[in-house]
Amino acid sequence: MTGSTQQRLARIVVKIGTGILTGGARTLDHARMADVARQIDEVGRSGVEVLLVSSGAIAAGRAHLALDGSRRDIPAKQMLAAIGQHRLMNVWDRIFADLGVTVAQTLLTKGDLRSRPGYLNTRNTLLGLVEVGVLPIINENDVVASDEIRVDGDNSLFGDNDNLAAMVANLADAQLLVNLTNTGGLYTADPRTDPDARLVPEVLRITRAIESLAGGAGTDQGTGGMRTKIESARLATASGVDVVIAPGMEPDVLVRLVAGEAIGTRFRASSAHRESRQRWILSALTRRAAVHVDHGAADALRRRGRSLLAAGVLRIDGRFGRGDPLSVIDPDGDRIACGLANYASADVARIKGMHSAAISDALGYAFGEEVIHRNNLVLVSSRDRPQVSHG
Repeated sequence: MTGSTQQRLARIVVKIGTGILTGGARTLDHARMADVARQIDEVGRSGVEVLLVSSGAIAAGRAHLALDGSRRDIPAKQMLAAIGQHRLMNVWDRIFADLGVTVAQTLLTKGDLRSRPGYLNTRNTLLGLVEVGVLPIINENDVVASDEIRVDGDNSLFGDNDNLAAMVANLADAQLLVNLTNTGGLYTADPRTDPDARLVPEVLRITRAIESLAGGAGTDQGTGGMRTKIESARLATASGVDVVIAPGMEPDVLVRLVAGEAIGTRFRASSAHRESRQRWILSALTRRAAVHVDHGAADALRRRGRSLLAAGVLRIDGRFGRGDPLSVIDPDGDRIACGLANYASADVARIKGMHSAAISDALGYAFGEEVIHRNNLVLVSSRDRPQVSHG
């Protein structure tokens, strides 16, 4: 990369958005897909292992089922995904077969990776495939993952192939996640409407200011937007993986990125490489379950390596069970850690703000004084790092 030492890449994850696979049309653009496949094959021949996270099932289904254009509900999306998924894979299979590449379909949901055994089984399968020269093609299992195709408050549809790509990069020990999209990267404003919008070439730390730049960017072809790409980058960088959001229509973009050229926006890894159990705990960054803590608790976690006690909990978001990973959010709204819950969400809601000695009386039982024990907690944020470089 210009101006820095280029890291030798051994394994990358490539996520391709629907806008790239359709070329901006309503259905799949086979010529565009063939060009992407050629680039992946070229990268693979250079010695870099590739895992592909592919959107496009819904777009593939749209060509074979005419639905009322006003339908934006979840069942409609699931029907289109059910019709289109095998068609999407059939196109990829034919294109890669012409290049001598064997592909393997992998349908996942975040629920598949939520448990430690599920996480490890998926990891073993994916790494086993790349080790024998097979290209895994991974997609969200939209037919069963109704919570993953969600309608946001502004009626925009947001899917989780972006977050799924980060989870794949996390569990596959990738050095780089490349998110190919119809947007050139992260901008200071919407480049479609603001002529003064500038590309942010590098992000050193994801803060709320960075998140605010995401706005509502996206198209009606897929189910993703810039907000999910920022969420995805947060998980990947916390796991020690660099992320690039790049324009998928740029000629030879993938080949050039792997060669070290600066294209789009690069999010720098916010930590050194994590060990496997820590990366699994960090998968909570793609979920809505979280505990909000006060300043004292946040300081104890960040600076003193303490456990999270009930007295420091202000409120909770979402539902979680005992042993589930969840995020820890400070009073400023920043995610500062992930950890394994020692109590289920219903219990935490009852004991939040309490001193440890009162937990047993409040619940009638106790699993210890910690809501999250320090041995089951991973820090993901550091306030003393700069957030953006405009290089």
